[in-house]
Amino acid sequence: MGDLDLGEARQATQKDKGEETSETQTSQKADARDRIYYPGDTERIKPLMRKLIGNIVLDQKEIWASPFRMDRQQAKWWLGFAVATGALMVTDTKASNIFENSSGQIAWGKNISRLGASYTLLPLIVGFYGYGVSRDNPKAREVGVLGTETLADSLIVVQALKAIAGRNRPDAPSDRSEFLEAGTSFPSGHAIASWSLASLIAHEYQRPKIVPVIAYGLAALASSARFTAQKHYASDIVAGGAMGWFMGRYVYQTHVNHAIHDHTWLKPQIVPVFQPAGGALGPSRPTGSGIESRSP
Repeated sequence: MGDLDLGEARQATQKDKGEETSETQTSQKADARDRIYYPGDTERIKPLMRKLIGNIVLDQKEIWASPFRMDRQQAKWWLGFAVATGALMVTDTKASNIFENSSGQIAWGKNISRLGASYTLLPLIVGFYGYGVSRDNPKAREVGVLGTETLADSLIVVQALKAIAGRNRPDAPSDRSEFLEAGTSFPSGHAIASWSLASLIAHEYQRPKIVPVIAYGLAALASSARFTAQKHYASDIVAGGAMGWFMGRYVYQTHVNHAIHDHTWLKPQIVPVFQPAGGALGPSRPTGSGIESRSP
């Protein structure tokens, strides 16, 4: 009887080991690399560049495949943005003439929109990384690295979509707003770049709330200025901004190192509450409308 129990125990152990090996192999096939940027990765250039290039390739595969793998919740958001973009396309030509479109207005719009240009965003990203290196701040280094990845992802996607759409700009000499004309209007490159970086920074620095407000405010200013500069239609900006926001969130959620972030504000707090009516002392938990108490 003892030999039988021992044999069954060995078989169970071998089965567990086999299942663990199978799960590990499946996980490795799904993604053979570690996507997270650890402090050691961001301190040295060689491992950093190796992981950065590999992750950009991984991002592109998942970004282009995402329309075929979205769940119902994601589909509702994308359907909403698609409907909004389509509705704006119907009125794009008329809406582009809503302003005077004077030379002064166009020049002002071009100058303001420089906030969302890659040659403005890249130094900002380098600044984050440089600050992180000089102050030994792994979170700032991570923002610099993930910002580079986000900007690269957005530029690759927007250039491919521009080539596919071929939409003429509002200031085109002829066939304005027409698609498949070798134009470069749809979607807005400034919008996708500025909103992707703003989304990343807002997710990285969720506290204090002023950081997301400033990040999204600047992105909105830079992208809307492209409209007043007669460089993009409203639909170009909405489509670019939506794709940029989702891209920034994707890079953050996929590659962030949570160990260097303080998430204590997300944890529920349990405090004792005395209930005079029942004379009971019990734990409480936060709810959407206040604190819910429980009797022991």
